[in-house]
Amino acid sequence: MAGLSRFLGAAVASGLTAATASAGDFATFTPLGFSEDGKVFAFEEYGQEDGSGFAYSNIFFIDTENDVFLDGTPFRLRSETDNASISAARAMAVREALQMIQDRRLLDHPGWLAAFNPVTENSSDGDTIRYRAHPNLSPVSEISIETFPLSPNRACAAITPDARGFRLTYRGPEGGELEVHEDERLPESRNCPLDYRLGGVMTYGGGGPDAVHVALVTVLSQGFEGPNGRWIAVPFRP
Repeated sequence: MAGLSRFLGAAVASGLTAATASAGDFATFTPLGFSEDGKVFAFEEYGQEDGSGFAYSNIFFIDTENDVFLDGTPFRLRSETDNASISAARAMAVREALQMIQDRRLLDHPGWLAAFNPVTENSSDGDTIRYRAHPNLSPVSEISIETFPLSPNRACAAITPDARGFRLTYRGPEGGELEVHEDERLPESRNCPLDYRLGGVMTYGGGGPDAVHVALVTVLSQGFEGPNGRWIAVPFRP
C-alpha cells in the first residue's frame, strides 16, 4: 500500500532506526461474533503498548444498523504494572464484557472472516479487497479505501498536522457502487491518525437480503518507538 509505505518511511525519516521502527504497537484483531439478528457485532483488539510496555485489551460492541458503539462500551482495559501479561489484560476485559457477550449470544454466531489483509501481508496494496460474502462460492464483491487530508482534532494539531481521513466504497457483484463511509471529521477516539489500511471484511447472513458486512480498517499512527496500528470496524448492508 502506497500510504503505508509513506507512513513507514516518515517514521524512519523522523529519526527512528530500523530496529526501533519495528518496535511499534500493532494490535491483534479477534472477532467475537454477531447477535442472532445481526444488529450487533463485537471484536477485541489487544497487545502491548510501545513506550510504557503496558498490556491492553479493548472490546468493542457495534450497533450495525447505526454504526455506533452500544451504550456503556467499548471496554478498555490496561494492566499498568511492570511485566504484566497480555493474557491478564485480556482476562480483565473479558470479565467486564462477559455479560454483554452472553446476553447477545455472540459466540453462537461467529459470522465469516471473509477476507483478512493485515499489515504483514505483502501480496496486495492494502487499498482494495475482493471477497465472497459466504464460503458457498457466492458472487465476488469488492471494497476499497481512499484517504484524504482532514483537519486534525485539537489534541493532535501539533502532533499530526498532516492528519488524514478515509472513505470506503463497496462494489457489488452486479457492478453497482455504494459509499459505505466518508469521514467528515476525525473523532478523538482515533487519536492522531496518519494513514489507513483496509484490513479485512467480516460477514454475517451470507448473500441474503439482510446480510451484514463489516469493513475492518487499520488506523496507523506514530507511537513512541515506531508505527502503531489499531482497528476500526465499519458495518454496512449492501
